[in-house]
Amino acid sequence: MDAILEELVKLSHELGREERQLAILGEGNTSVDCGDGTFWVKASGSQLGTIDEKGFSRVSLEAVGDMLKADYLTDEQVAEGLQHALVDKSQRKPSVETFVHALCYLEAHVKWVGHTHPIAINQILCSKLGAEPFRRPLFPDGIVVCGLEPAIVPYVDPGFSLGHVVQNELRRFLDKNGYPPKMLLMVNHGLVALGRSPREVLNIFMMADKWARVIQGAYLFGGPEFMTPADAERIDSRLDEHYRQRELGQR
Repeated sequence: MDAILEELVKLSHELGREERQLAILGEGNTSVDCGDGTFWVKASGSQLGTIDEKGFSRVSLEAVGDMLKADYLTDEQVAEGLQHALVDKSQRKPSVETFVHALCYLEAHVKWVGHTHPIAINQILCSKLGAEPFRRPLFPDGIVVCGLEPAIVPYVDPGFSLGHVVQNELRRFLDKNGYPPKMLLMVNHGLVALGRSPREVLNIFMMADKWARVIQGAYLFGGPEFMTPADAERIDSRLDEHYRQRELGQR
């Protein structure tokens, strides 16, 4: 098996572990940029916990990017376009979330992407509060692993339409901060983790899951006591935290 694909299979198994409650059945998808204008992405219907190399498809970044130049595509045009984007036409149909994965490479220039529907996170994203509780840090480790702030999009029909909204949000985030987000929260949907390594993607998921559980507990005891912007920025700039990030594979 191709070494990079083998790493993607391992990451998928980690995200699909039942006890982590990040994804069940055919939920979620993973991908990796091959560095040659193509990327591996989970095929539609595959299960993260049990997937093997046959559960992934290799897709042309340029072909998916060309599809996103259209203002609107029918479901039939999307299906035909994704089939055309396959490097090997004998491989399975790529996930409808291929657009989101492609944009993480085209706009944010990361290397690895994971997307799941974690129970703890979706309990908040599917509530009346939506992504609001995630807008401000609560504890230092959340900043070290997940960044100062996430990118956030409202609920949009998954696939092509969601791709356009994600593209706009990634561009807004990059224009504001000068670097890409580590987390993209999709209201009523789930989490996308953007990383430079499979380890970073997994770290983001595990810390985001903890963050969500802390938020839920904080609301039981009078509501969250968010960190001040000055305290949060201090954690983000500390040299010892940068060292910890390197040790965790975050830098």
